[in-house]
Amino acid sequence: MSRLLFAVALAAVSAAAEPPPLERARELYNRTEYEAALALLGPIAHKDSSTYLLMGQCQYMQGESKKSSELFLKAVQLDPHSSDNRLWLARAYGRRAETSSFFTAPGFATKARENFEQAIQLNPMNTEAIGDLFEYYLDAPGFLGGGLDRASALAKRMSDLNPAEYHWELARLAEKRKEYQTAEQHFRSAADLAPRQIGRVIDLARFLAKAGRFQESEEAFQQAEKMDPNSPKLLFERASAYIHAGRNLEAARQLLKRYLEAPLTPDDPPRSQAERLLKAASRS
Repeated sequence: MSRLLFAVALAAVSAAAEPPPLERARELYNRTEYEAALALLGPIAHKDSSTYLLMGQCQYMQGESKKSSELFLKAVQLDPHSSDNRLWLARAYGRRAETSSFFTAPGFATKARENFEQAIQLNPMNTEAIGDLFEYYLDAPGFLGGGLDRASALAKRMSDLNPAEYHWELARLAEKRKEYQTAEQHFRSAADLAPRQIGRVIDLARFLAKAGRFQESEEAFQQAEKMDPNSPKLLFERASAYIHAGRNLEAARQLLKRYLEAPLTPDDPPRSQAERLLKAASRS
């Protein structure tokens, strides 16, 4: 009997020590193991808003915009006051707009904009939602609610929340207006305001590469390399800049091979995108 009680107690301790499925699935998601995360989440009997949100994120990261929008909608229905639920639903509708027909794309684009705006109304400090809506306003035509004036007005919200991001948005606005000298000044200001953020230096390097200022771009990439030589973002963006400029293609191939072997997070471009770039570099 004592052995039986000991075995039962040991099993109870083991069960208590094991993280719940949602927590384990989130760890898998953060390692970009989306199918494994979904395998844990699917069998959960009583799914709450957080479960549907994570399931939708997994589908979204795999390019399943329709499935993800349906899951995000369930998350919103269960918790309509969550800014993050609205943000991810907006992203899914935006992705559907990008991949839909001429007839259905405007409807999805409008839903994306409306949900981005609602995400900010629910949490005015949601900088991710502000950034995504800024990009929408920047790129969408006026009849879909876009426009540079709206983007400029929204960018002002970021000035106190994240000064470096604010200057990045001003740089993007200047690029759209073909005010390239002003754009460069703001990219440099963003990098100066966030000296430990490698992404700000990479943004400057990409801008200089697009302008054909390859030596200066290379110096910026080298600066980023000193900050973190194994940064997946650096590997991918440097290779992308080389390929789009039609230069240093062998170096680009090596960078992409390193990228494909690196541990990625959901914030990094998907491996499929790197594989397409690698094929493009190999054909050149």
